[in-house]
Amino acid sequence: MKNIRKVNHKSWALTLCLLFLVFNICGCNESLQTGGKTKKLLTQAEQIIIEGLADEDPQIRTIAIEVVADTQRINLMPRVQRLLLDDYVPVRFAAAVAVGDTRYSLSKKMVRGLLKVPDDNTKIAAAYALYRLGEKDRLEIIRQAISSNDQTVRANAASLLGKSGNKGQLELLYQVMRDENSEDKVRYQAAESIAMLGDERIFRKIWAILISVYADDRVLAIRAMGALGTKQAKDVLITKLDDDVLEVRLTAAEQLGILGESVGEPEVLDVFRNNLTAQMTAVDAERAKVRAALAIGRIRTSRLMDFLPQLLTDKSKFVRIAAAKAVLNVQNGK
Repeated sequence: MKNIRKVNHKSWALTLCLLFLVFNICGCNESLQTGGKTKKLLTQAEQIIIEGLADEDPQIRTIAIEVVADTQRINLMPRVQRLLLDDYVPVRFAAAVAVGDTRYSLSKKMVRGLLKVPDDNTKIAAAYALYRLGEKDRLEIIRQAISSNDQTVRANAASLLGKSGNKGQLELLYQVMRDENSEDKVRYQAAESIAMLGDERIFRKIWAILISVYADDRVLAIRAMGALGTKQAKDVLITKLDDDVLEVRLTAAEQLGILGESVGEPEVLDVFRNNLTAQMTAVDAERAKVRAALAIGRIRTSRLMDFLPQLLTDKSKFVRIAAAKAVLNVQNGK
């Protein structure tokens, strides 16, 4: 869920989130590659997402919706459709975006109804869904929202313009990025969206963010470099495998995995084999496990996938959802 909530240590946009626990490094010999156990892991992963969609915590519901969309689990979209009417704005936002990302046309009528709600974040998510479902004029709703006085609405509008795949939005995104009235989260999101649209001119701006002293900023920039996906961007991502902050290294490993590179595997293995989270705070330890799980789902080497079964049974819902997403990504081969 991007920018519905302020980017901070509780933001799924950065990590899939917060809380607790130290790794249990006990021997885990199950492998996703073992044919007889693959079905069990997939069933377990899907059940975790189903439970997440019904969780009492709206943040968990939001994350679970994003996993459904990211992994294209169309069979779970009827459950997501119900959440279009959720009381919590980020949940409605994520559900509407999921309809667009999966092109789930059965929700079209419900999504149209969201255009009438008073919340602008919900409206632009609905407009995005309808745009992806063929109503191209709906993109104008998002374009207008990017000039909102509400910085969260602006950031979300920038995100959706990037997700639209419409390169005709580049000029507007550059304007927003350079606007002195745009907060950092808006400028950073505009830069990532420009990268998503494949404009290589954004490289220098992303690089400037990537050398920030703040780890959260570097994580955002790494995602943008991954979205850009050029050879130059990939080379830069490799350098971030040496970052001082574990979460930054793991994010770089994940993005490189998305780009087809397994060079970040040692950084992820190090988390488990050397118990890097042992001296961390509870919050930082969980963030690291979430990032490690997500990286496993993208790198997909057998040595890394051996750790998925234990992550699927972690005490943290956030870690379990991240591991479930990894399993589903492995199945999808993406």
